[in-house]
Amino acid sequence: MLGWFRKLLPREERFFDLFARHSQSVVQGAEALEGMMRGGEETPVYCQRVNQFENDADQITREVLTAVRRTFITPFDRGDIKNLITAMDDAIDQMQQTAKAVMLFEVRTFEPPMREIGSILVQCANLVGRAVPLMQAMGENVTTLTALTEEITRLEGRVDDLNDIGLKELFLKHRGGSAMDFVVGAEIYKHLEKVADRFDDVANEINSIVIEQV
Repeated sequence: MLGWFRKLLPREERFFDLFARHSQSVVQGAEALEGMMRGGEETPVYCQRVNQFENDADQITREVLTAVRRTFITPFDRGDIKNLITAMDDAIDQMQQTAKAVMLFEVRTFEPPMREIGSILVQCANLVGRAVPLMQAMGENVTTLTALTEEITRLEGRVDDLNDIGLKELFLKHRGGSAMDFVVGAEIYKHLEKVADRFDDVANEINSIVIEQV
C-alpha cells in the first residue's frame, strides 16, 4: 500500500540536475588531469584546475546529501542516491590526490602510458556524463545505459593493462639508476589506476540502480 501511495506522489527530480552538474565537474577535472599529464611548465596550472573542479564537485555532493535528507519522495532509493554521488565524488577526489602527488614530487615529465591513461579517464568521465541524464527515464534507456557502463568497465581494464606496462617500462628505465624516480613514477601510476577504479565503481552503481528500477 505504501509503495502504491508513493507512486502517486510527485517525485523530486532536481537530483538529476545535481548529478548532471556533478558529472560536468568530473569531466572538467578529467580534462585538467589529461592536460597535467602532458607535462611541462603548465603542470601546476592544471593541478590547480583539478583542485578547483574537485571543490565544485564537493559542493554539489553536499547539496545532494542535504536534499536526500529533506526530500520526501526521491526518484529512487535514498541509499542508491548517496552511493552514486559518493562514487562520482570519489573519482574526482582521486584525481585531486593524483594532482597532489604531482605537486609534492615536482613531476613535470610523464611517461607515454600515463598520458594515454589521462586520455582514457576523459573518456570515462564523458561516458558518465552521458549516462547520468538517461537515468531520468531508465526504462527507455536500459540498453544504452548498459552499453555505456560496459564501456567504462572495458576502459578500466585497459588502464589496468597500461599500469602494468608502465610499471615494467619504469623498472627497466630506472633499474640501473635512480630508485627514487621509479618510486615517484609508480606512485603516479597508482593514483591514475585508482581514478579508473572509481569510475568503474560509478558504472557498477548505475547498473545496480537500473536493475532495481526496471
